Amino acid sequence: MRNWIRFPTAQGTHSRQAHADFPEQGIYEREIGRNGFFGPATHMHHKHAPTGWSDWQGELRPRAFDLNLLEQQDYEVATTSPFAAPVILHNAHCQYRFWKCDQPMQKLARNADGDDLLFIHEGHGSLFCDYGHLPVEKGDYVVLPRSTMWRLSPQSPMQMLLIEATNDAYQLPEKGMVGGHAIFDPAVLDTPQIDQTFLDQQDENTWQVEVKRHQQLSCITYPYNPLDAIGWHGDLSVVRLNWRDIRPLMSHRYHLPPSAHTTFVANRFVICTFVPRPIESDPGALKVPFYHNNDDYDEVLFYHEGDFFSRDNIEKGMVTFHPAGFTHGPHPKAFAAGQQHAKKFTDEVAVMLDTRDALYTGDAAKAVENPAYVKSWQATE
Repeated sequence: MRNWIRFPTAQGTHSRQAHADFPEQGIYEREIGRNGFFGPATHMHHKHAPTGWSDWQGELRPRAFDLNLLEQQDYEVATTSPFAAPVILHNAHCQYRFWKCDQPMQKLARNADGDDLLFIHEGHGSLFCDYGHLPVEKGDYVVLPRSTMWRLSPQSPMQMLLIEATNDAYQLPEKGMVGGHAIFDPAVLDTPQIDQTFLDQQDENTWQVEVKRHQQLSCITYPYNPLDAIGWHGDLSVVRLNWRDIRPLMSHRYHLPPSAHTTFVANRFVICTFVPRPIESDPGALKVPFYHNNDDYDEVLFYHEGDFFSRDNIEKGMVTFHPAGFTHGPHPKAFAAGQQHAKKFTDEVAVMLDTRDALYTGDAAKAVENPAYVKSWQATE
């Protein structure tokens, strides 16, 4: 535990509690916080929206990438190898890729650099791995432990996020006083099966395994299919979780921070999932994400499906990137709708990556960036 400097105090006109019952002249609340949403924090009340900038110069800016615009020729190799999928964002502890796979992988993959997390954005198919056969479909998370051998056989064209925990492992978040069965019961985690489909794919043909280590590839050739297990036992495995099995924490009187929606954790970043839920109904409660400075983390959101209630002109398959260092929050129309309680329920599904270390933008992302996104907080009539 860190011994933060703390001196709780208050000045001027302010609400008694965070995210509720704002003063009439200070409806624009801004949270300044440390260590994600777990450290000391102050809640400011402003006359104007903290995102009301009129101009922006320099590289530190909110960015949006439309991954739907990635050209198919960029994937001529990537369709058969996840390691060739273009890097959207990266740092020393994380690689964030987008992969289109529309045909069976011709080689097995093994990532010796860290755990991989797949999020299936489109399509369905079969995953074959050391542990057996696992059907996968749209909306699935699949955790692949470091150095697992695997291959994917799509039954319809697939699009996926690949998020590598470089030199690290994925774990489940601490759920504290709500208990281990909250958000999702571990009983819903599925593992691969040594079923007939898995046994039928075993053969004596020549197979190759691409191994990635230190971000370089090696190729190992076998005179047989190395996915030849006949059984296993233990508590380490590939696991699958579908977002539909997530039952989000919520309060009708308080807008919970993004950390309440944490799904997986690594040492230097977290993965959160936003799924449909009722919107806060208490008259004084904030009903949209609060303006905030998450000054220790970069924030990335992938929009999977639905109506993204805090954003304008965002469609599924897009990514927004908000580096640490400036205030961000809802767009003006979304904030106004929240004030009017125009919506009673969210129907969005989005995957959030929050990284403790600064992320860098890959060339593929720069090619599909919307440069006007930085201006999207400017109020329009």
